[in-house]
Order: sequence, then structure tokens, then C-alpha cells
Amino acid sequence: MLGSNSKLAATEGPTSAMTITETGGDPRTPEEPDTTGLDDDHAPPAGGTATIALIASEAGVSIPTVSKVLNGRTDVAAVTRARVEEVIDRYQYRRRRGRTPSGPGLIDLVFHELDSAWAVQIIKGVEEVAGPERAGVVLSELGGAHRPRQEWLDDVLARRPRGVILVLSDLDPAQRRQLETRSIPFVVVDTAGEQPPGVPTVGSANWAGGLAATRHLLGLGHKRIAVISGPVDVLCSRARIDGYRTALDEAGVTIDPALIRYGDFFVGGGYKHGMDLLDRPDRPTAIFAGSDFQALGVMRAARELGLSIPEDLSVVGYDDLPVTEWIGPPLTTIHQPLQEMAATATRMVLALARGEVPTNQRIDLATELVVRESTAPPRAV
Repeated sequence: MLGSNSKLAATEGPTSAMTITETGGDPRTPEEPDTTGLDDDHAPPAGGTATIALIASEAGVSIPTVSKVLNGRTDVAAVTRARVEEVIDRYQYRRRRGRTPSGPGLIDLVFHELDSAWAVQIIKGVEEVAGPERAGVVLSELGGAHRPRQEWLDDVLARRPRGVILVLSDLDPAQRRQLETRSIPFVVVDTAGEQPPGVPTVGSANWAGGLAATRHLLGLGHKRIAVISGPVDVLCSRARIDGYRTALDEAGVTIDPALIRYGDFFVGGGYKHGMDLLDRPDRPTAIFAGSDFQALGVMRAARELGLSIPEDLSVVGYDDLPVTEWIGPPLTTIHQPLQEMAATATRMVLALARGEVPTNQRIDLATELVVRESTAPPRAV
């Protein structure tokens, strides 16, 4: 488990290096010192005529100052930096991607939160692709936020990685422009919200997953089915609830708003909402939890209230983490291909770094119902 100010380096086999840092960390690519005012930054970028010299003249600063801004150096006054960024944006300056690095480079991997087995599956998927490419992986955690601070972005500009992968996190328009002007590609995994056109994203079929989980419970004979999804401001949370609603609608089951809850994807959220839902006279006979961790919280709440699973309560999770096979009873869940999602995003960001144009900007991988022992027909009344 990472500490609150962790910063460490570790090697994973002979092919890849991994650096873990909080958002204030500053690992630099070992192969490249600061390159103030080199020729590639003076040359016109593809598709434009702006040069560093022109940017400097328009902003009323020196060429080295523009280079410092482009390289994410912090020794530039905020007012000056903003003025330079405005000119860069106005002229649609793009740093040329053609320069060949002397080493394999880095991939920045950004999580909104890192302390779960869910994140480990994502990391494994990234390493699956980054390892053979001999690319180092820099991990950053946003402390639960869905958007990084500017300090993080300054560090990324200084590192000049081959690309950035954002997991359940996002960039604001100004941050996206800063990466685009430096020709640093980025891909969003399991996007927190709707992305503007042109932003590459990789996710899974969340609506279909919610639909399949609820249909399974309906097929067993359940009518009073609750759902505990993730945060209301996260797109996949809302999509899973939309699938739940659709399944109930097509079965002709009235939707009870009191049975629809937004949690936090963690055990505590499942436990809290589970206790509230189950400690009532009209309790549900089944609960669809929007994550496996929330399902674990629901199962603990049920045990504390003297309810047996699946005899008194059926529970369905979401993600199909490895632990779900070993808990008692083994958890029925929706398999979300987390490692494949991360590997796909990594291949996409590396392709973008090579100047390739992806065939699809949005990729949603299929989800699948995995039936184990935590669901059964409701007890006869």
C-alpha cells in the first residue's frame, strides 16, 4: 500500500521500470536534459507556421522563457506563463513529434484513487504492453479528485513522456491544450464524464453490464431489487443504473426510487447503504452492487443483520476481481475486462505517440455475467 507521500522506483523484470509518485513528484526522463531553444522548437510544426521565435516575440519574452514554459519548468512567473500559453494557443503551436528520444521514454498513468485491487488490474494491463516496449511507467494518484492540479501537469511537461493515460480522471480544456501543444498524446480509461470530440477513450459496456445483472436477478424471480452504484458524477455509475432501470422497465417491474443508491465503489459505501436498505420492513430480496468491493460491504451488512446469502438475500457485484472467487459464498458478478481495457489504452497511446491515427476514438469492451453462488431464487413467503 502506498503511503501518503510515496516516491519509489522498482523494476519489474528485465524489460520495464516503474516509478510511483504522488502528484507533486518529479521523476525526469534520464535521457533528456532541458533543451532550451533547440532547432526542433524553432522549426514550424506540421500544419502550422508558428515558431518559438514568433511565440516569444508575440508574448514579449525571450526564446529561453518560451522553451521553459513548453518544458514545464516552474521558474517562470505565473503571469508570464499565462501570457505565453495564450499565444501558444492562439497560434495553435504544436511541438514536432518527430524527434527521436535516446531512450524508451515514459508513460504517465494517472488514477483518481490508487488503493484498491481494481487499480492493480489496470496497472497489470499497462505493464503488459509497456514492458515489451521497455517503457517506464509513472504512477500518480489524485487523492480522490477527478482532475489533476497544475503542478502535476508541469511535472508531465518536464518529463515529456510518450503519452498519458488517465483512469477515472479527466483534464480541463486548458490542460488538454497544454498537452496537445507539446505533442504529448493522452487516452482516458473508464471516463468520469462525457469527453469532447477527439479525445480517445477506452471503457466497457457499463449499460449492458447493469442490464445483465438485473435481468439475472429478475430471471430468478426477484422483484424487489436494489442497486448501489458508484458516485453520481461518474459516467459509468449512471450507465449501470440506466441498465438496471431498463431491465426493470422491460419486465414491467415498478421502479422504487428508494432502492436506487449512489455509493463510492468501496466497501464502506456498500456497507452503509446495505445496512440502510436491509434494516427496513420492506427490504429488497436482491442487491446489485456497482462494484465487487461494494458487494463485500453489502454482504457484511447482511451477516450483521442475521441474513443469509443467498437464502435471504441475493447479491451481484461488478468487476470480477480475483478475490470474488474465494469469498463465502463466491460472488456472482459482472466481468469487466480491466486488464484488457488498460492494455488497449496503452497500445492506443503508444500508437498516437508514433503519429498514427486511431481507427476508433472510443472503444467499449464487452462485459459478461459470471454466475457463482451469491444469487438464488427469493425465499418463498
